[in-house]
Amino acid sequence: MNYVGWAIVALIGYTALPPLVSIATQDIPDTVAALVANGMLVVAALAVTMYEGEQVVPYLTSDKAPYMYLAGVFLAIGILAYYRALATGPVSVVVPIFGLFIATSSILGIAFLDEPLTARKAAGIGFALVAIYLTAVE
Repeated sequence: MNYVGWAIVALIGYTALPPLVSIATQDIPDTVAALVANGMLVVAALAVTMYEGEQVVPYLTSDKAPYMYLAGVFLAIGILAYYRALATGPVSVVVPIFGLFIATSSILGIAFLDEPLTARKAAGIGFALVAIYLTAVE
């Protein structure tokens, strides 16, 4: 499967996640829900890594390892905050605000990874910002 297929699979997974977390956290603390759900992610990632025969240890000290560790820190902050927001606010407001990462990550890619900024990308980022504002602000 190519990257578009994987992106569609990710879309389906992330579409189901927020409503399920919102329902679960009506009775379960958000940190427990995050621990269990993301624990399942760790188990699944370990299973795929083992299935594909990938080594882990050599990459722990790679030149790019600090980026991997920093990504983990930001992921932990982002996911814990996302679960807390889903536990305390409406999905229809939390998800669009969280979804703003699409635009902000694109901006970081353009600013720091030398990705091209085209008129189409700029318009897309602008429309994304407008769409999130219209969706999230009540």
